[in-house]
Order: sequence, then C-alpha cells, then structure tokens
Amino acid sequence: MENRKSLSVLFIGDIVGEAGREAVGGLVSNMVKEYKVGFIVANCENAAAGRGVTPKISDYLFECGIHVLTSGNHIWDRKEIIPYIENEPRLLRPANFPKSTPGTGYGIFENKKGERIGVLNLCGNLFMDSYENSFATALSLVEQLNKHTRMIIVDFHAEATSEKMAMGWWLDGRVSALIGTHTHVQTADEKILPKGTAYITDVGMTGAMDSVIGMDKEKALKRFLTLIPDRSEPARDNVWLNGVIIRLDRESGKSLHIKRIAVPMK
Repeated sequence: MENRKSLSVLFIGDIVGEAGREAVGGLVSNMVKEYKVGFIVANCENAAAGRGVTPKISDYLFECGIHVLTSGNHIWDRKEIIPYIENEPRLLRPANFPKSTPGTGYGIFENKKGERIGVLNLCGNLFMDSYENSFATALSLVEQLNKHTRMIIVDFHAEATSEKMAMGWWLDGRVSALIGTHTHVQTADEKILPKGTAYITDVGMTGAMDSVIGMDKEKALKRFLTLIPDRSEPARDNVWLNGVIIRLDRESGKSLHIKRIAVPMK
C-alpha cells in the first residue's frame, strides 16, 4: 500500500496481442485502486498481433493509464511505428540500440502528482542481436537519470537468466528496480537485493495462458513437429495479466517491497 513516504509502481509484463490489450483495458483501473498505484510501466513490443506495436495501439495503452511503454527486439516489426516513436518520448526502444536508431531508450517522466520517475529500457547481449554492451550502457545512463531522480525503473529485455541476474547485481543500489522481460514466463524469484533494488528475472506476459508464450499452441506444435515455418497468431483463451507491484521510498529511491501478481480476466 502507498503512503506519504512511498510510491507504488505497477509494471505490466509483455502485452501479447488483442487478448493482452483487453486484459490491460479491463483490469488496470481496478488494480490502480486496489494497490494505490501512482505510476505504470508496461512492455508493449508484442501488442500488435504478437509482433511489434502500432501507433493506434500505443495510444490506446496510454489511454488505459500507462505512463511509459517499454519494448525490445520486436519494436520495429511494424514499420509505421518509426515516425511515431520519433515524436512520442513515452514509447521507449532499447537504449543500447545504435545511436542513429529512431527514438530514445530512457527518460524522466512525471505522474499526476508531478513526481519524477526515470525509466530505462535495455536489451540483453546473450542470444540476442548485436546490441551495444548492456552493462556499460546501463551504468552511463543511470548516472544521467540520477541527476534528476532517485526513483529509476529498468526493463531489461533479455533471453538469458544469468545475464538478467548479473544485471540485477550490477545495478543493485543504483536503481529502484530491475525488471526482466522477453521470455513471457513469470519467475518466482522476486526479491529486494541487499542495496535496495527490487528484482525479478522475468515479470511474465499479459495475454492468453492456453498458448505457447501467448501464441496459438496448435501452430506452435506444428512448427516443432514439422520444422515448417508458419505464421504465428496470438491465442485467445484463459487471459491473465502478469506483473509486479513495487513500493518505492520517495526520498531514497530504494524499493521497500515487491509483489508478484497474476490476475485473470473474468
């Protein structure tokens, strides 16, 4: 619960397809009331039919109350997002993309009370594309964000659990929270690290759970059995919102509590 000394942040796991968007639209307002949430971050890179995001979908998610949208390696799958991201600082792409890449990977954002929260988006280097070193990028940008706020949330969009854990230790005490995304499977290792950083290896996904990481299970099984490529489609059944609630000390920026959440659509 939030009080005068703390701020509750909701981080929503990777939104997958129409089912995931419906979960956000149907569940977030009640969660804000229940947990007295003052700031919301969500990963949106799979929100458009399971791959990428569009300007229309981004606008819809902002209308649902999300303050900042993070992304990952699929951010460019919908080409119409390129001119949008150049003019919408609330939609982040990973900060360790090349400097010539459109958009930005971090920023300082304000909630309704005018409180400043820093958000940084990074992609991992192991088993991913050739991004700039995530650890060096993280340290440089966190130092910049710390000039403006002590409350900093990091979305680390990475494949390897070892890399996510290492990043958690690297940033412990430097940021408020290190939240892992990308694998779509919520892990049960949420914790506050010794120097005050909230951590979870993967926050999970928001979408259909009767699926293969949010996508139609029959098509996924066919690909595994035959090795014949086929177009994936988001699943629709048994929809849940996965995320975490993090309570931050407003003055120090340290995390006081992290709660893993998994909420079904009724």
